[in-house]
Amino acid sequence: MATKAFKSEKIDEIKSKVEKAQVAILTEYKGYSVEEITNLRRSLQKEGGDYMVTKNTLAKIAIKGTPYEILADSLKGPIAIAFGFDDQVSPAKAVSKFIKDTKKGAILGGALDGKLLSASEAEDLAKLPSKEELYAKILGSINSPASGIANSINAVMAQLTRAMAAVRDQKTA
Repeated sequence: MATKAFKSEKIDEIKSKVEKAQVAILTEYKGYSVEEITNLRRSLQKEGGDYMVTKNTLAKIAIKGTPYEILADSLKGPIAIAFGFDDQVSPAKAVSKFIKDTKKGAILGGALDGKLLSASEAEDLAKLPSKEELYAKILGSINSPASGIANSINAVMAQLTRAMAAVRDQKTA
């Protein structure tokens, strides 16, 4: 039986993660081995997140008074929480990919910006482009007009050079 000090420490740990989190994704972890959970946790940590398996009662206490309190009713059964600290999309992508690869578990829902997400909404979140992909697209669209102008000027110069070379060849022949 867990001691009161241990439970208090666990609640504080969950609370600290909740305070930093931008998104929380609830997953079913039934059937996962310890190694699989460790691999998922490591992949989430690379993406600026974390994966936590905890008792639902401790999680409910920890999320009380936070924007993630809306998850309290969803904390039933064997549930783990994937937190995203740097990006809202990356944790959902990592969990979704892991579930697809292992063919175990499921995304049960989540919370983003104080809004409760259904399972399908959380899966849709995984399909969105990441922050880096969005930055690349924005930079590409900003750079696109400048590239077009530069290419047009280069094409005009190249045509002028070819025309001058043709005139030169005509005069020497």
